[in-house]
Order: sequence, then structure tokens, then C-alpha cells
Amino acid sequence: MTSEHSWHVVAGFGAHIKSTGTTLSILYKGEQKEFPLPSVHHLLLVGGHNIHTSAVTRLLRQGSSISFFDADGTPVGMLNPFGSDVGADVRKAQRARMPHTFAQEIARATLKSRLLAIERTGDQLGENLFYEGEQEILHNLLKDLEYLITMDELRRVHKLAGDMYYEIMARSLSPELGFRRRTKRPHQDPVNAMLSLGYAMLFGNTIVSVIGAYLDPDYGFLREGERSLVADLIDPIKTTMVDEVVFSIARAGLIDRRYEVSTKRCHLNEEVIDALIAPLRESIKQELIDSNVLSLSQSLMGDGPFFLGY
Repeated sequence: MTSEHSWHVVAGFGAHIKSTGTTLSILYKGEQKEFPLPSVHHLLLVGGHNIHTSAVTRLLRQGSSISFFDADGTPVGMLNPFGSDVGADVRKAQRARMPHTFAQEIARATLKSRLLAIERTGDQLGENLFYEGEQEILHNLLKDLEYLITMDELRRVHKLAGDMYYEIMARSLSPELGFRRRTKRPHQDPVNAMLSLGYAMLFGNTIVSVIGAYLDPDYGFLREGERSLVADLIDPIKTTMVDEVVFSIARAGLIDRRYEVSTKRCHLNEEVIDALIAPLRESIKQELIDSNVLSLSQSLMGDGPFFLGY
């Protein structure tokens, strides 16, 4: 594989995409961009756009794929050259490799990112968020990851560290918000509701890159099942791309009296949602997501170690 990813994403609505024999041209919001056609191995269209059949034909003829997604990143379908199985070698390698090394790196990067987030938040607030012994426990768990042999052990430590992280971060917020820990839907407090919204946005960005690299999003390493690989890959980057934004908004009081808790779930009003989406779009860094996906793809093909940035 090359040192740079070879998929190209067009997101939003209203782009006009066409091509010559050598160039792919994209006109979006009055700005024209051109790319050498051979450099686009996978074109990913997120949202609603206009694409000329000539561009479709030329991409397929050169062996490239075109994938389609709803605006939220939900995969809809893919066009491949007739008679080909593009990316089959990557997916075969994904299933053939033992999951332990990859799961270990996911758990390691996630725990390190969460430790840094707790310490950074404590520094900002001028207080120590850890109760006695908690920081030592988390650091010991980080050391223990190197020696855990079974997948069950890795998953148990990953879950324990995650539960501790959210409970510790809850101490940075007003108790009136009702956030104690991460919960499953339907959420009964506004912080969990905002976290889920942020994670959904991050999930959408990540699954586009995963499919762009021809990886199987349903074949994870630390997790198993539908979209498990995407869930694995977003874990280490949640803290910087979502959590910091959500907790900052919650501490600033921007959600006071702007949500309702019914017997079934917490409802955020439009003002909160709008205040959250704008900074999330800034904090979700597609370059880092692409870099992590590329690292995984290259490692699966034997082109280097697997390393996750956060």
C-alpha cells in the first residue's frame, strides 16, 4: 500500500462530479478541485451529489470502486468493476490475522487517551479528579495490558477502565445534570444524550474511511458483531474528538434548562443540539481517522506495525 490513503470522500450536498480521461473534477460550493484519475482508487459519496456517468465509467474501467452513504455515514451500496472483488485481499487478511495484537493496541491507546483526558481536565479545573488509589489502578491496568493473554482478559480490563473513566469524569460536572456513568439508550440525562450524538457523528466519519480502505466494518478485534471494527477504532479518539466538547459544554452551563427528562428518555432541545454539532465538526479530525485506518490496513497486509493515534 502507499503511504497515503487512496480513497477520496465527497461529503455534504450538491457537489458536481465529472471526469476527463485523466482527471476527476469536483465542483462544490463554487470551488473546483481536480485530482489525477489514477490516484482515486475509491470514491466515497456521502450525502446527495450529482455524478456524471462518464466519471462512473472511467473509475470502474480503471478498477476503482464507488461507495454511497446517507448523510449520517450509513452505508447504502457500492459499485465495483464488473467481475471483480476489489479489496478481497485486505478483507481476507483481516479475517486471517489473530485478533489479540490488534485488540491489545486498541485497549492500550484507549486507556492512555482516557488517562490523559482525566489529567487534562483536572489541570483545567485546578483539582484532582481521582479518588485515592484510582490513578494507580488505571496505570497498573495499562501495564497489565502487555501481559494479558486471552481476549476475555483484554475485554474485561477494557470495560473496567472505561467504566472508571466515565465515573471519574462525572466528578467534573454538576450533580444536577444526573450524569454518573455511561449508560445505554434510552438515556435519562443530557450528558449521555450528548455523548451519544457525538459518538454517532464520529462513527459516521470512521465507517466511511473503513469502507474506503476496503475493510469489513463488521469484523472487529476487541469487539464482535455488526459494525464492531468501527466501534473498536473510535474508542481511542472519543476523548479528544467528542468527550472534551461535551463535557466542556456541560460545565459551561449551556444545557441548563434546555432539556427535558421524561419517563422514557432525555430530550435535548434544538439549541443544545446546534451548540454541540458545530464544535464537534471542528473537533472530529478526519486526517487522524484516516491515518489510523491506514495503519490498520497496512499492518494487516504486513506493511508495518499497527499503531493508533489519539
